[in-house]
Amino acid sequence: MSELVTVRRYHPADEDTVVDLWARAAKGAHPFVEGEGEGSREAKMRAVYLVEADNWVAESSLGVVGLLGLLGSEIGGLFVAPEAQGRGVGRILVEHATDLLGPVTLDVYERNTSARRFYERMGFVELRRRIDEDGHQLITLERAP
Repeated sequence: MSELVTVRRYHPADEDTVVDLWARAAKGAHPFVEGEGEGSREAKMRAVYLVEADNWVAESSLGVVGLLGLLGSEIGGLFVAPEAQGRGVGRILVEHATDLLGPVTLDVYERNTSARRFYERMGFVELRRRIDEDGHQLITLERAP
């Protein structure tokens, strides 16, 4: 990314901006997930994930362009605004996670091929596969710093 991207802790005042970013990114990445980015999934994002995870945001001249949610040593969520994708924001957030935690894991939908390619380029390796409660194949990946 040619412009400066900074990473900072999420603040409750970021909630609406981050939920909008998440919804747009998640709908694009997971069109096969019914109700993605809205309804009960949005309510859970607001009430659970933004409250319980260790959340970080990436900012650029465009404003908040990325969200990283950490659950212990797991990346519970990594979302980049569609207009900022392909500019290094995801890489910066993954590197922030490994700088903080060392080795990290995450789950990615098998059908999310663009994310899988990104994680492969970032050095993640497959650990296992499982089916989630909605019948979607998830792949658990790990990356050492």
